[in-house]
Amino acid sequence: MEIAYIPSPSRGVYELFGVIPLRGYAFCIIIGVFVAVWLGNKRWIARGGRPGTVADVAVWAVPFGLVGGRLYHVITDYQLYFSEGQDWVDAFKIWEGGLGIWGAIAFGAVGAWIGCRSRGVPLPAWADALAPGIALAQAIGRWGNWFNQELYGRETDLPWALHITSTTDGRVPGYYHPTFLYESLWCIGVAVLVIWADRRFKLGHGRAFALYVAAYCAGRFWIEAMRVDEAHHFLGMRLNEWTSIVVFLLAVLYIVLSARRRPGREEVVEPGASDGDTDDDGAAVKLDKKSEDEDSETKDSEDKKSDAETSEAKTSGAKTSEAKTSEAAKSEDEKETAEADSESGSGSAESETADSSSSVEAKDEEAESAAKKA
Repeated sequence: MEIAYIPSPSRGVYELFGVIPLRGYAFCIIIGVFVAVWLGNKRWIARGGRPGTVADVAVWAVPFGLVGGRLYHVITDYQLYFSEGQDWVDAFKIWEGGLGIWGAIAFGAVGAWIGCRSRGVPLPAWADALAPGIALAQAIGRWGNWFNQELYGRETDLPWALHITSTTDGRVPGYYHPTFLYESLWCIGVAVLVIWADRRFKLGHGRAFALYVAAYCAGRFWIEAMRVDEAHHFLGMRLNEWTSIVVFLLAVLYIVLSARRRPGREEVVEPGASDGDTDDDGAAVKLDKKSEDEDSETKDSEDKKSDAETSEAKTSGAKTSEAKTSEAAKSEDEKETAEADSESGSGSAESETADSSSSVEAKDEEAESAAKKA
């Protein structure tokens, strides 16, 4: 008895307005790219880069990645396109599904290297900023496989079994492990792990990206072992399982060697970007240097104003002191003049007294002389 299951879409293409075809697989890939660029831009700015640099480099990385992913798929599953009864033109129909992550990462790195060279930024730092965004893009992109009813595992009766109804390309309707869902959830966990480890250990010089690669490979190995779609096998394992092992070891080796040679994180990820700052949405705001200059100018202005006020106060004080001194001097002069006048008045009085006394004496002598004559 069917208790629960994950239904599959009846079709993978929907018509918008009855004219424009909207393919579920392509739609999921596009949404994943936008999410990766958005998150990568925020992380790049937080590391000291300019807004828009991630998108500029992605213009190179995304097309290269799509071409590389498709090439890897076509080469490793060539029988789907070049064997008897198959149409080789289908190899170009990317909207029908079929992207190999290994080829996408390898060719995408080439495109990113070109983009980074054109912007003058180091590729490892750019890859570190984009790493968790790539994992989220894969998580979203895997739902494109759900629209195409592909990428499922062995049969199961679990309540989250995927119900396959299509008979295209030899599919057998039934209930299977939803390996696309397992990988989607695993990629979300990888994104969270990289973000946490990057904050906790300050990963730099490509180590955050290498951690993403190693963690993804660990999950891809056991998920790949569950798949039942046709694939090449070597020594009892699928080709992608061997690829996961090799790439995992290379990523771990890179982390170890890089940590020894260049510990810590890059101080400068984009030359010249340290002069500016941006908000969380990537919109440019005032330059730090300009802000510092403005603060310095404001401080200088305040200092000058303070000096001017102090100088004015000193000048005012000096004027007040001079005024007081002048008044004191004037008062002293007036005092001295008054004393001089007083002394002069006293002298005059004494002189007048002396003159009066002399006149009386003269009169007495004249009277005495007249008396004698008589």
